[in-house]
Amino acid sequence: MTESLAGLRVAITGAARGIGLATATELHSRGTHVIIGDVDATAAQNAAAGLGGSAEAHQLDVSDRASYAAFLDKAAIGGPVDVLVNNAGIMPIGRFVDQLPAVYQRVLEINVLGHLHGLHLALPAMIERGRGHIINVASTAGKVAIPGGLAYCAAKSAVVALTETARIEYAGTGIDFTCVLPNFTNTELIDGTAGMRFVPTVEPSDVARGIVRAIEKKRADVYVPAVVGPMLKAQSFLGRRLRDLVNRRMGAYDAFLTYDPERRAAYEQRVRES
Repeated sequence: MTESLAGLRVAITGAARGIGLATATELHSRGTHVIIGDVDATAAQNAAAGLGGSAEAHQLDVSDRASYAAFLDKAAIGGPVDVLVNNAGIMPIGRFVDQLPAVYQRVLEINVLGHLHGLHLALPAMIERGRGHIINVASTAGKVAIPGGLAYCAAKSAVVALTETARIEYAGTGIDFTCVLPNFTNTELIDGTAGMRFVPTVEPSDVARGIVRAIEKKRADVYVPAVVGPMLKAQSFLGRRLRDLVNRRMGAYDAFLTYDPERRAAYEQRVRES
């Protein structure tokens, strides 16, 4: 069964740039009513203006429950939200002991608590209507340990777990849940990193198309690129020593430890100020 996108109201967090903006752009082109949420109010308004038409934007700090509630209230003014895309996230990298506690705390507040706020606030209305779709953007980092991304991996693992748990807990309510797991994506989050071998870096538009397919086909898990799914499943059958060898050869264990600090400086500063 394929869900028609035309006329759906889709709220997307962290949608002023990167994967969020690409998703808003793709959905807007398919006839959906897109509601952009982002902590950067100016960038959010510019993004909505760039899309034109019915697209709207509101400031949103996903780590603040009151802010998230206000965002969803505004998003529902023109009609109930059909799809919520929990996308907002940050990714500071480097050795864990060198990170400020405030930074890794902020990772958990935005990348985990933000998703929980979204679920907790959006679910009641969807349950009452007997339909809805919540899409949580995780990462392959939620399935593979990446040194230098300890807090980020922990957060994305939590997103994988909470999405699967919600899917089971609310089975039969008419609500669909999707976990999106992109590999390295060409956004500012990976600026200056070494990247990985053998698996291509994807574009935000690739992830956006994966999200669109998830809405259309009600998919529970979406890997981008798709080949990563079978690769991770195969790795689960390997012993730890062999798995470590494979991941080292692929560059996963160096990607967040070998990076260009100058190229990451602007992004890391914005993370500290978020």
